[in-house]
Amino acid sequence: MEKKPISRAGFDKLIEELKDLKEVQRPDILKTVQWARSLGDLSENADYSAARERQRQIDKRIQFIEGVIENAAVIDIDSLSGDRVVFGALVTAEDEDGNKMQCRILSDIESDGKTVISCTSPVGRAMIGRCVGDTCMVKLPGGEKEYEILEVKFK
Repeated sequence: MEKKPISRAGFDKLIEELKDLKEVQRPDILKTVQWARSLGDLSENADYSAARERQRQIDKRIQFIEGVIENAAVIDIDSLSGDRVVFGALVTAEDEDGNKMQCRILSDIESDGKTVISCTSPVGRAMIGRCVGDTCMVKLPGGEKEYEILEVKFK
């Protein structure tokens, strides 16, 4: 399977979440499931149903995070430099209407869609590889938009 880029900070955050899920949340929910099971008839036991659903959610999140970690290519963005937009860059761009946008290009899992843009999003894909002064066309649901790269920073 193809390795997917993730920043060191994003990777460390996932490791922390995984540890919390495995060492705190999952053992707690297992205790709740056992307690709810001890109450008797499981068919009409709302506590049991809710606890089992929460257990499924936790198990699913653990599985997802383990998959991301297994296929992660950790990139130390603090060691990057240059004037070309690459994974980890902090980009300032301006659209044809004069609206400025500043965003960091990171992984899907780190993206918030506003200040942190996914490297696989239309905007991220259009900007990657561009230099200061370059323009790029971005295909968005509302139509195409042109951006000019004004600045590329890494710190």
